[in-house]
Amino acid sequence: MKYGIATFPTDYSIAPGDLARAAEERGFESFWVAEHSHIPVDRKAPWPGGDELPKMYYDVMDPFVALAAAASVTERILLGTGVCLVIQRDPIQTAKLVASIDQVSGGRFLFGVGAGWNIDEMENHGTDGARRFKILRERIEAMKAIWTEDEAEYHGEFVDFDPIYAWPKPVQKPHPPIHVGGVFPGAARRALRWGNGWFPIPGRGESDYGALRGQIAELAAAEGRDPAEIEITVFGAGADESAIAQFRKDGVDRVALFVPPVDRDASLVALDEQRALAERVG
Repeated sequence: MKYGIATFPTDYSIAPGDLARAAEERGFESFWVAEHSHIPVDRKAPWPGGDELPKMYYDVMDPFVALAAAASVTERILLGTGVCLVIQRDPIQTAKLVASIDQVSGGRFLFGVGAGWNIDEMENHGTDGARRFKILRERIEAMKAIWTEDEAEYHGEFVDFDPIYAWPKPVQKPHPPIHVGGVFPGAARRALRWGNGWFPIPGRGESDYGALRGQIAELAAAEGRDPAEIEITVFGAGADESAIAQFRKDGVDRVALFVPPVDRDASLVALDEQRALAERVG
């Protein structure tokens, strides 16, 4: 099982490049950053993680800026969005961001995507929350066309453009791996239809990944996919040694252990604690 680090980079926490470099030095395989463009003052949508939305959700930096900083000071660690709220972004511009990050990192980008939970945030971007999964699909399909075709075009209900030239193309072919965030079965099915990985958060929906592996195999057969092609990455925020050992037993491919947005000294302490936890589980 592989171990990564997940965080919410902010203006009061360790710089994302410094944390990514420290994670690489400690042998972590990947570095993931979250996204929220803003939090509406009169938010009505409940946070799936509990009653009170943590401050870091209000403060998180743009993920592509944070990952560009990380790419500039690292050499091996993979760099991912965990997750990018594609439904709130223009797909043509986002395709360029993804390809650019893949270029400047030398092909180290992992594209975690999701439809999100904050309906109020979506609406401020002109996104209909009730249609967000179809919007997500169309924008992913459109970006795939941009990454792989010299004269790309896409015609859907929510994304529609005639042939365009758009460079750079990603280093990774045909494009960076797409890891779809969300609960089972919807997000797992979406991952099988147009992704390379599934990125659930334990505690939100079913989390018996050993049992889910069998169900994913059934879904894969229906979609004509090999279930071995789909990585399962879970957020390890709050997970103890027993929980992580269970992830390993259940066939989870990667755990993204959490480092909170705190100052440099506290971040490095947390990073060392997570490294020790990963080493105990193996």
